[in-house]
Amino acid sequence: MKATLNPHLVLRPVVPATDSAMLHRWVTEERARFWGMLERSVEEVEEIYTYIDEQEHLSAHLVCWDGEPRALFQTYDPAVDEIGQFYDRRPGDVGVHLLIGPGRRPDGFSQALFSHLASWVFSDPSVQRIVLEPDVRNEKSLSLMNRLQASRGPRAELPDKTAQFAFVERADWTAPG
Repeated sequence: MKATLNPHLVLRPVVPATDSAMLHRWVTEERARFWGMLERSVEEVEEIYTYIDEQEHLSAHLVCWDGEPRALFQTYDPAVDEIGQFYDRRPGDVGVHLLIGPGRRPDGFSQALFSHLASWVFSDPSVQRIVLEPDVRNEKSLSLMNRLQASRGPRAELPDKTAQFAFVERADWTAPG
């Protein structure tokens, strides 16, 4: 898959004080159950994203299509985050989480989103591999791994889920074709 950036898509950092009400609506819908925040209050969502904002190894961004928030994209450093103890981490790994917001999506949104996000992550030359670790019950995320041409790694029992690790290598992402 070729790396491309889409002019309709822009990432902007989550601003907990102003974005928490919208994020709360997103993360408390049944469709977002794998996000693990169904029972959280608006205040708790704001606290969580304030914490993320304060950490060097974490980031949270809203993905906007023509200025309208459409997805939540988070990154983490597996060398610091506890997830790194559940797989064979390498220098240059970056873990990602994606939650697509509710509502109708513009034509071509999903493919543009996946390509844009991977290209954005790989725009940092130190990143060598994107790490995915969805819950094995999350069929949509497992399908996404295939669309991203991710290679499957091990399954691991985490405290809150059974994760299916998968990896997108820089060399595979930027390969012609």
